[in-house]
Amino acid sequence: MKKMKMKVASILAITLLSISILSYGVNNSAFAANSFIEASSSSGSVGNGDPLVISGSIVDYEDAGHALTFQIISPDNSIVQIGQVMGNIGSDGTFEMNLTAGGPLWKTAGEYTVKFFYGPTKGDATVNYAGGDTPSTPEPTAPEPEPEPTAPEPEPEPTAPEPEPEPTAPEPEPITCGAGTEMVNGICQVIAEPEPEPEPQCPAGYSFRDGVCVEDGGGCLIATAAYGTELAPQIQLLREVRDNTVLSTASGATFMTGFNTLYYSFAPTVADWERENPMFKESVRAFITPMISTLSIMTLADDGSEVEVLGLGISVIALNLAMYIAAPALIGFKVHKSLKSRK
Repeated sequence: MKKMKMKVASILAITLLSISILSYGVNNSAFAANSFIEASSSSGSVGNGDPLVISGSIVDYEDAGHALTFQIISPDNSIVQIGQVMGNIGSDGTFEMNLTAGGPLWKTAGEYTVKFFYGPTKGDATVNYAGGDTPSTPEPTAPEPEPEPTAPEPEPEPTAPEPEPEPTAPEPEPITCGAGTEMVNGICQVIAEPEPEPEPQCPAGYSFRDGVCVEDGGGCLIATAAYGTELAPQIQLLREVRDNTVLSTASGATFMTGFNTLYYSFAPTVADWERENPMFKESVRAFITPMISTLSIMTLADDGSEVEVLGLGISVIALNLAMYIAAPALIGFKVHKSLKSRK
């Protein structure tokens, strides 16, 4: 009897998982077919430190409470900046973002792509950056043609002597203004300094950098949306493992760079779905809680120990593969075998 109940529970779990996957595909396709983002840069070619203005609109915009986020991708497909477009989006879906071009990650000159995400809606714009290093290759030059023989120039005819210029009055000496003043209509006036614009107030956990509000230290968007707050113990555990253990080694820092590139390509969209659908939020929380619990194993490694961090990291990955892939596959195989034996 107990074995029969376990089989029925396994079949129900597989059915619910299939329904959720199918509903996700249908909803995403229906929304993406009618909505997209048009954006362009009005700054032309920019150099290091130049202001960069990007404006656009969300076609078929509906205010669903999404956050408009962006990524800036370099010509070599590396993420150089991640952030959120602050301020209200217009009722017709229009928006504008002010940035400052350049920085430590803007290393190569060329076309930079700015990708925008508003829920499942996507769009991009290109920026021509001329402030980085560009490889220079010598251009081939054509051989110079040999000069053709020219006829001897005729001797110039004698001309009448030019008249002497009439004496002119001496020009007045220019007036030099002192420091902090400028010449206005022939009068030295004090230069009025413009008042600095106040920085916009960013929400908790964000800092104002390069004209936008960016989440401090990067954020685990999916887990934060699932647990409802950044102060949850599970979020604190993720940050402790990332900052104190993984990033304390060179291999861990390399892993985090590649992981962030993949993670931030879909995390803002999934986090928006969690905020919109409480049932989906609870499903994500139940799905990631065992994985977050296994990460506590990483706290056993000494800070800066490449061998311990690498060994425990591989163990955690293997444990999650067994828990999320091998175990469901084994249960499915057992259920299939049992159903086949009854026929």
